[in-house]
Amino acid sequence: MGTIQLLLLFSMNTFLLAFGIDNVENYTWHLQQAPQLLNRRTITIEPPRFEAKSKFLLNSSCGIECQKKLPLPTVSDLQSYLSYETVYSNGTRTMTEVNIKESDLKNEFEFAKSEGRSRRRRRRQVFGLDSRFSISDKHFITSYPFNTAVKISTGCTGVLVSRKHVLTAAHCIHDGKDYVKGAKRLRVGFLKMRTKGGGKRRGSKRNKRSAKGKPRFQWSRVVRTQVPKGWFKGVANDIAVDYDYAVLELKRPQKTKYMEIGISPPVQNMPSNRIHFSGFDNDKPGNLVYRFCTVSDESSDLLYQYCDAQPGASGSGIYIRLKEPEQRAWKRKIIGVFSGHQWVDVSGAQQDYNVAVRITPLKYAQICFWIHGNYADCRDG
Repeated sequence: MGTIQLLLLFSMNTFLLAFGIDNVENYTWHLQQAPQLLNRRTITIEPPRFEAKSKFLLNSSCGIECQKKLPLPTVSDLQSYLSYETVYSNGTRTMTEVNIKESDLKNEFEFAKSEGRSRRRRRRQVFGLDSRFSISDKHFITSYPFNTAVKISTGCTGVLVSRKHVLTAAHCIHDGKDYVKGAKRLRVGFLKMRTKGGGKRRGSKRNKRSAKGKPRFQWSRVVRTQVPKGWFKGVANDIAVDYDYAVLELKRPQKTKYMEIGISPPVQNMPSNRIHFSGFDNDKPGNLVYRFCTVSDESSDLLYQYCDAQPGASGSGIYIRLKEPEQRAWKRKIIGVFSGHQWVDVSGAQQDYNVAVRITPLKYAQICFWIHGNYADCRDG
């Protein structure tokens, strides 16, 4: 879909909100005090092997119906799941164990208390008419929010959540047992428009002319990665996908505007029950692809939807746009991570869907701490 269609789409969304077709007053960021994950101890463990192969299609034996039947995790379970590994660019690896106060869990399972909404599922990663928008216009590529989407060198997408930090899916760098081969020298690419002269690199005049006006990636090294222990095999088992997120720290801060993270509200508190994300789908190489869709079902930790996507979009930041408290301004925040297309066993048959990991209060506290290094900046989510 082209630039004109995209402009018309944004104009239509603004019209609907402005004239009350969606009840604007219900769509406000309701800040709540975030829990604290206190580091109990950090130990150095053996360096990773970096021998795993990247996988873009995930398998899970527990879908939405299965998850609704599972007992709520205990404090001890959550402390195990939210303990985390840190890997540095020099190969050093540490494991950090965390403590959680039971009093901090009152908001963590509010979605699990309801049965949720169940709707008929469709099939495939692109459902019927392809509703994705390729962002090629330089004014869109270099403008917020599209400029927050980044390319991970292992083949996934991520989103810039601070000047030095990128949020992505854990499976983009770790297969549950070991780090993938490409994670040893991990890089993050920012899509930029080429200069008129084709840059300072040497090349023929013909190559420079062909490069004029086309976007290219500018790459930045990753110096630290952090992954929750819940993603590792044998820890959270059937619900490992609930912890399919990771944070990458860049060597140098970026000048690009980033998007803040927020605690995911219930789906009914999202305008039109809709989510948005942009990623680098493999079937559209070199292009940034934007899409939006309605959430079809939810659990405490996951958002089930039919957003058209292809491998490569995994790790994209899921965002929504709500009003700031007591202000007229609207603000976008990241409330989840697109995990991707998955197969699960439903009533003895394999079923596929697209799923995103939502940022719960505990996950917000963890990701925020990874970004800021203290809890003083992470009190309200």
